[in-house]
Amino acid sequence: MFGKNNKTPLPAKKKEDIPYIKEGISFKDWKAKNGSGHKWRTIRWSVLIGINLLFILSFMFDLSLLEGSLSGSRLFGFYLMDPFNSLQMLIISAYTGHIKFLTMNFVIGFLTIFIFYFLMGGRTFCSWICPYHFLAEWGEKLHNYLVKKKKIKEHTYNIYLRYVFWVGFLILAFVTQQLVFEDVNPIGILSRAMIYGPGLILLWILALITFEIVYSKRFWCRYVCPVGATWSMVGKATPFGVKFELDKCAHCLDCQKVCLVPHELWFVEKGKATDKRHDVGSDCTRCGLCIDACPGNALSYTIKGWDRIL
Repeated sequence: MFGKNNKTPLPAKKKEDIPYIKEGISFKDWKAKNGSGHKWRTIRWSVLIGINLLFILSFMFDLSLLEGSLSGSRLFGFYLMDPFNSLQMLIISAYTGHIKFLTMNFVIGFLTIFIFYFLMGGRTFCSWICPYHFLAEWGEKLHNYLVKKKKIKEHTYNIYLRYVFWVGFLILAFVTQQLVFEDVNPIGILSRAMIYGPGLILLWILALITFEIVYSKRFWCRYVCPVGATWSMVGKATPFGVKFELDKCAHCLDCQKVCLVPHELWFVEKGKATDKRHDVGSDCTRCGLCIDACPGNALSYTIKGWDRIL
């Protein structure tokens, strides 16, 4: 599910093959020499804030730029549909016999978003667009600080749990003939609150982020969110992703420490890689934090297969 395979791991890298040792310098000097920054995080946050701000400005000034919210919108009049909402609508319409009444705008909106994020990496939506992800990222920093200070303990769950929620919300849509998920979806709630104004429903967001800070970091994104689960499934076949080159890796694990889905970087641990090159799995959000953190440039964005052709 998350990129692991049953192949025998390659022999652990010998000490003399570690990049900074080959250069005859210490790890500290090697890291300082190659540097690390926040290039991709800065770009990503700028895109995320910019797109959500465009929703707000379009509503405030009655502009036909990006209308609606992240649950359903129009870009220059072109319809865009959230994929999980679309799945719920299809199930409800099929059950009620109204599927023939779904408009061409619905079909176009669903397919446009689906194709775009298929090409751009599936869960790219999570780290580059989703406003709750932005909050959760800051919440994770505070959570990690409290864990480091031994004020709280870390609590984790099986990553497959969100597929139970994915199926569960679809069943609820079928049984109730309502988009039940939208009542608790922090993506839509935050998006609408920013555009149309806050309401008491934001107390749910406060409760959720508080739970993540003091108990289980990124609980919603990792273990519940059916939108992220949908994009993770789409991401299994996407051409755009992050590649890992073993020869450039010093096994410092700096990338894994900052990764939002560290289980996807299992191969950076010494003696775990099964190939000289790995593609990060479908749960990757393409956030770029690992790329920024890696002093050896062992991780980079890629179009799968393209670099092999070149």
